[in-house]
Amino acid sequence: MFPFKTRRTLKRHREELLRLPEDVVELILERLPVKSLLRFRTVSKKLKSAIDSRRFQERQQLIHMSRGPDILFVSTNVYDDDGRLVKRVNDLDARRFAFGSSSAYTVHVPTNWGGTSVCHSNCDGLLCLYSIYNPSVCVVMNPATRWRRTFPLSNIQNLLLHRLYKGTPTPKLGFGKDKLTGTYKPVFLTNSSGFGLDNVTTCEVFDFTTQLWRYVHPASPFTTNPHTDPVYLDGSLYWLTDCEEEPKVLSFDLHTETFYVICDAPFAHVLDPWSVTICILDNRLCVSKKAWPTQDIWSFQYSNMTWTKMCSIDLTQTFSWLGEPEWSLEPIAILDKHKLLLQDRDYRGAIFILDLLTNSYHLLVKPSYSPISLCYSQSLFSV
Repeated sequence: MFPFKTRRTLKRHREELLRLPEDVVELILERLPVKSLLRFRTVSKKLKSAIDSRRFQERQQLIHMSRGPDILFVSTNVYDDDGRLVKRVNDLDARRFAFGSSSAYTVHVPTNWGGTSVCHSNCDGLLCLYSIYNPSVCVVMNPATRWRRTFPLSNIQNLLLHRLYKGTPTPKLGFGKDKLTGTYKPVFLTNSSGFGLDNVTTCEVFDFTTQLWRYVHPASPFTTNPHTDPVYLDGSLYWLTDCEEEPKVLSFDLHTETFYVICDAPFAHVLDPWSVTICILDNRLCVSKKAWPTQDIWSFQYSNMTWTKMCSIDLTQTFSWLGEPEWSLEPIAILDKHKLLLQDRDYRGAIFILDLLTNSYHLLVKPSYSPISLCYSQSLFSV
């Protein structure tokens, strides 16, 4: 309980706030963190209505995104060689990183969500989790508000449940938003050959209105790289194709639900599918390829449909932390305009920064478990 004077002071501040013009109140509120806004929702019906409006939530997120992206560390379950759950050491909780105006947060997946995967998409502060191994884990959640909504297994997931030990590669789930309608869509794009199907790929989209998965025809004419996650940007999902000679970047428009090949990737002859990755950096589509002792990152320019090399990572500078990585490093975000946050993908999960101005490297942490790191922005959104 609050002391009497404290309760009286809070009541006075609340009354003063409610006497201000509505537009002034909203200008004040939309600059507050989500945690504070959740408290203000309980002050009055008027404030709750304002905070719950889509217009307010969109403005609030735009303001917070303009300050720079935050980082989300998703702590999934860790198992030993015998399949037993290993107790997690919350070393990322113990270190709250600050990158100028950006911060890092840790979200723990419940311990009964075994085999959980996370969509590598920054979409309105919503997190999409799924599992091939655990049929109870298909969830869209908002880590800031703790809202969550489940959705059923796709047809391809049901097939995979019966083929777990037959060497069938597991597809990666994409998650994004139709910008014209505001509809959120989980999307599975699966290479069909592992299931004995005649078509090259199979595409399923989930509809939250009907709570049903539906097939998209035609699906992609190219198989996708099974070791890279799809990413979301500006109304479309993107994949790297599995073409050894001329890998391509594949786009799926979430409004028209149509596949396009937007361009060839800026590198050729990908003999090792673990050596490449696709990501979003500073709201730009980027691809990367590791060829020891370097890893190059290219940025796509939509204005003239060309690729520009963003940077070249000297992997010998990180050798003492990582050794020679089997997989390409995962670019996570650009912070303070010139600091590139990277993570090792080889199950060690070391997180470090490359300063693009000084070409210097700084190890942040080598966690006891390998978290999934995502560019993130807190929001009030739900589906």
